[in-house]
Amino acid sequence: MSRQNYSSMYVAVTDIRQIRAQRIRERMKDLDLDQGALATAVGVTQGTISLILTGKTKDSRHFPAIAQALGVNLSWILDCASENASSLDLDGRAMERPSEEDSAVSAGEGKRSQRGSQTPKAEDETVELPEFDLSYGMGATYIHDVPVTGVRRVFSRSWIRNFTKSPMEYLMFATGIGDSMTPTILDSDILLIDTFDKTPRFADKLWALEMGGLGMIKRLRPTKDGEGMRLLSSNPDVPEDVAYDGEMQIVGRVAGIFRKT
Repeated sequence: MSRQNYSSMYVAVTDIRQIRAQRIRERMKDLDLDQGALATAVGVTQGTISLILTGKTKDSRHFPAIAQALGVNLSWILDCASENASSLDLDGRAMERPSEEDSAVSAGEGKRSQRGSQTPKAEDETVELPEFDLSYGMGATYIHDVPVTGVRRVFSRSWIRNFTKSPMEYLMFATGIGDSMTPTILDSDILLIDTFDKTPRFADKLWALEMGGLGMIKRLRPTKDGEGMRLLSSNPDVPEDVAYDGEMQIVGRVAGIFRKT
């Protein structure tokens, strides 16, 4: 390949980076989001967002989460020929997000099911979901930057759709550990984690987090000065913690809580 062709390829790649960066910047302006707010929503550092916004990153694994945080379709960011910024899923199909009623239980937490009241039908198509390791035990591997174990649990695909419409590859389960979220989550409860949803909303949603090498489930509230994020437990005996820029990674939203009767 000639030097001229190499030069043309470099210009084309640079143009793609700049177009993607410009689209993200314009959408952030529409939503009145700064780099810190977007970084918190995506669960990355502000430096990572800065690299994307300056066109220094061509293909980031964080683009799906950025699209979700900005409320746009992924193809609008990645495909420079696309002008449609409507909300689509990763396959480019119209995506029906769960309603507040569907994704809430009691005061708006993960939708709860007691085994026996909503038992999946045996003939339903099933899907195996990996386990998000809240204890980050030995032997953990990583998927979508999230530690998971080799344990997999079989769920009914149609049953899961009662709780979330996100792509199956972005779903995992976790087992409740400890009493910090009692009575909302009990020890050994099964949690459905939606890692496609990383945009913090503060109407009593529950979030799976990583902080200081530990996995946890918490509610989130911004601090009064807007510089950090308060991590709240349901158990009044457990004091709240505060995370600042880069200290906390949002793994995903707790979409469902399943408890044995």
